[in-house]
Amino acid sequence: MSNAIRYFKALSDETRLRLTYVLEQYELSVNELVSILEMGQSRVSRHLKILTEAGLLSSRRDGLWVFYSSVKEGEGAAFLKAAMPFLDEDAEMRADVEMAARIIEDRALKTRQFFNTIAEHWDTLSREVLGGFDLAGAVCDTMPEGCDTSVDLGCGTGIVLERMRGRARQIIGVDGSPRMLELSRRRLAGVEGEPEGVSLRIGELSHLPLRDCASINMVLHHLSNPENALAEIRRVLRSGGLLVVADFDRHTQERMRLDYGDLWLGFDEATMARLLHAASFEVVSTTRYPVEQGLALNLTLARRL
Repeated sequence: MSNAIRYFKALSDETRLRLTYVLEQYELSVNELVSILEMGQSRVSRHLKILTEAGLLSSRRDGLWVFYSSVKEGEGAAFLKAAMPFLDEDAEMRADVEMAARIIEDRALKTRQFFNTIAEHWDTLSREVLGGFDLAGAVCDTMPEGCDTSVDLGCGTGIVLERMRGRARQIIGVDGSPRMLELSRRRLAGVEGEPEGVSLRIGELSHLPLRDCASINMVLHHLSNPENALAEIRRVLRSGGLLVVADFDRHTQERMRLDYGDLWLGFDEATMARLLHAASFEVVSTTRYPVEQGLALNLTLARRL
C-alpha cells in the first residue's frame, strides 16, 4: 500500500488530527495528552498506536514514562510538514497547543520550585549520589585554561564555578533558582555583593552570554527539551569553542524523579552524541565514571562546528 494512503487513513479521525498537530510541536507523555484531549487513557493510547504504526509518530520510553512526538525525518515527516499548516487556523488545534505550552511551562516551574526548596541541602544530596567523585575537578581538568569567558550553566551552589576561577578571565554562572545563586554568591564571595571576576545571573538556558568555553553539569536531565539548551549554547559559543557536559549515564531508577526532580533517567553515550550532533557539535571525548547507588556519569567534551 502506498505510504500516502496509510498516512491519510491514519489522519482520517479528528482525535488523531489533534494528537498529530500538538505532537508536531511538542514531545508529551501519555498522561499529558490525556489531560489536553480530556479523554480516557485507553482511547488516547489506541489512537497513538495507530499513528505510530502508520509512521507519523515516534515514541520514547524513559523508565515508566512514554513520550510521543511526530517523526522528524523521512516520508512521514515530509507528509506532516505539508499537511499540518492546513490546521493552523483551527481554534481547537490552537487551544491544544496552548495547553501543551502551559504544561511545558509548568514542568519548568516545578523544577525551579524544587531547586529553591532543596537548595540548602543540595550539596548533601549530591554527595549521596556522587560519593567521593570530584565532579568539579573532572570538569575543570577537561576544560582548557586561558579562556576569555567560561560559563557554568545551571551552576547550582557554585562548586564548579569555585574551581573554574583562575582558568578564565571572566567566569559566569547561570541558574534558574534564586536561592541556588545566593548560595553560589556566598561560596564565592563570602560577603555581600558580586564576587570578583564572577558574574552570577538568574535565568533560563536562553540568551546566554558566552564566547569561548562552557560547561553544563547535571542539568540536562532536569530539562524538558535538552535539545533546545544545546542549540542555544551552540548559537552563542564561538566556532571551535568547547563544551563540557556531565550527566548521568542511562539508568532505570525511577526514584530519582521524586528525590532529585529528574525528568530524564540519564543519557547513554550514543544518545548524548546524537543530541550534540543535532546541535552542530562534534564529540571530542567521553569518559564514564561510576559513582554511588549503581549510577554512573558520562563526562563529554564537545567542540562547536
